[in-house]
Amino acid sequence: MTTITEAAPETHAFEADVAKLLHMMVHSVYSDKNVFLRELISNAADACEKLRYEAIADPALLGDDPQPRISLILDPDNRKLTIEDNGIGMTTADMSEALGTIARSGTKAFMDRIAANKEGEGTQLIGQFGVGFYSAFMVAEKVDVVSRRAGSDEAAMWSSDGLGTYTIAPVEVAEAPPRGTRVVLHLMEDAKDFAERFKVERIVKAQSGHVPVPISILEKPDAEPAEIADGAALWTKSKSEVSEDEYTDFYRSVAGQFDKPAITLHYRAEGRQEYSVLAFVPGSKPFDLFDPDRKGRMKLYVRRVFITDEADILPRYLRFVRGLVDSADLPLNMSREMIQESPILSAIQKGVTNRVLSELEKLSGNDVEAYTAIWENFGPVIKEGLYEDYERRESLLGLARFRSTAGDGWRSLKDYVAGMKENQTAIYYAVGTDLDRLKASPQIEGYRARGIEVLLLADQVDSFWVTAGVDHDGKPFKSVTQGAADLSLIPLAEGDATPSVEASEQVTSFIAFAKEILGEAVSDVRASDRLTESAVCLVAPDRGMDRQLEKILAAAGQAPMAAKPVLEVNPRHGLIVKLAALGEDEKTFREDAAHLLLDEAQIADGEHPLDPRAFSARLGRLIERALT
Repeated sequence: MTTITEAAPETHAFEADVAKLLHMMVHSVYSDKNVFLRELISNAADACEKLRYEAIADPALLGDDPQPRISLILDPDNRKLTIEDNGIGMTTADMSEALGTIARSGTKAFMDRIAANKEGEGTQLIGQFGVGFYSAFMVAEKVDVVSRRAGSDEAAMWSSDGLGTYTIAPVEVAEAPPRGTRVVLHLMEDAKDFAERFKVERIVKAQSGHVPVPISILEKPDAEPAEIADGAALWTKSKSEVSEDEYTDFYRSVAGQFDKPAITLHYRAEGRQEYSVLAFVPGSKPFDLFDPDRKGRMKLYVRRVFITDEADILPRYLRFVRGLVDSADLPLNMSREMIQESPILSAIQKGVTNRVLSELEKLSGNDVEAYTAIWENFGPVIKEGLYEDYERRESLLGLARFRSTAGDGWRSLKDYVAGMKENQTAIYYAVGTDLDRLKASPQIEGYRARGIEVLLLADQVDSFWVTAGVDHDGKPFKSVTQGAADLSLIPLAEGDATPSVEASEQVTSFIAFAKEILGEAVSDVRASDRLTESAVCLVAPDRGMDRQLEKILAAAGQAPMAAKPVLEVNPRHGLIVKLAALGEDEKTFREDAAHLLLDEAQIADGEHPLDPRAFSARLGRLIERALT
């Protein structure tokens, strides 16, 4: 009598041009070799889910082993890696259909079957395209699959080198798992480190640590198993089931932070798209907050299987948010590039972004102190959205907080608008790099004298978003260092005796003289209604680029041709009045004075004099004159 082990294995041809198809898949569909482990674990998890579903109607299928599990067995001496599950298993026919026809997914067929009857609602099944298994050939020169269907007393082995043929042969039941499937990878020489515990455990925890089945690892075939994933995903639980400490521990693991989260956002979206979100706003600045690439740090999962941490789930100005999104709708086996272009991901991006902004808005109204801490950490980053995200600009302006001339605290635009003066039609701001210098800026003197609040913008991004045509509540933003101040319609604050702009004939003549002397160094010299204490200041022309933005672009080597500044002169300042009164016999001194006034204005703006040597010589002549 012929025993089952003596039966000759049957050789079959794959139902496709396999050599070409496998080469394309291995080198095109997957860009990371590590992904094979994720795919095989996903298949094992699906097998356990299928058994759970079948056991609803036939509990005997579970036998005396009702708990699902996945085991990873390492054999570094023989360059082998085994992935074994106690799921539904396969018959010989199942193997031929599922493993012998590339892109015919048993899971997809199973899902179709469940869809035909309502009993399968809630079943968690991962892969639906039928190509994930073949990613094993990225690291294996040969793959053996030994399987025994639950409830069956027969077992079989499928084997292939992935070059065009495969074999299927029956095996003794004792050589197969009691139930389920064992996938044995005979690793290539350059992939032998996939039989090392450190590497395998790291990949599993990063990519498959939250599949719905516990995962154990055995360092050698005869070693004791050690659990490396417990099969529980925190984000699948309801908020009432998760403690604050659990949230904090998870945040620290996913964010690489050691603080506590300032905001924890945990919810499940249902409707046209179903997905779970577990996201955190850190309590302190992450070290990579100002990474030049401005990459986000949200992980994307599909049915609890890690896909990528490079999907742009949130816009770049929310890159400080840490966490994950787990989609029930995205296909597992799409490439990262295809996922990025998916309309499903676009809908998820929109929903998650709006929810994060909504949570920030809610906190800003309910807990001013907590929101202020978030703004102090991430305000400069959030303000990038004012320049980049036109659709949400109004929401972002509502979240924005500013320092201003109204005091030392943070001010919202709602606060600003509530304090606007009669006849004030714009929101005034000053841009710079140093808050103290901005507070002492001569350009804001006339606004302060009239009780007009000026926003003090000291972050680099401020120079960009204010130029993007931003307005709030119908009121445009206007720089106090650009163009004419036009403050004549707003009266001085009560008790301020500073006279209005009205240059005497002598001062008017001196201003014309200074304009002639300074020549090409300035575009104009004119009387100012924005100065009340200082003698002079520099402003940008009406249609010129803001001077601070000009400086930033120049520092980056991208400055356009610089516009000549306007020198504004305070016609009521004592120094200007005395200089204007000098006669023609003091022409040389008046020329030096005109240049020194320009140099003074540049120094007040944090710049160097145009000609340091000439400045030194004029200053020396001025000192000499004072001593004679």
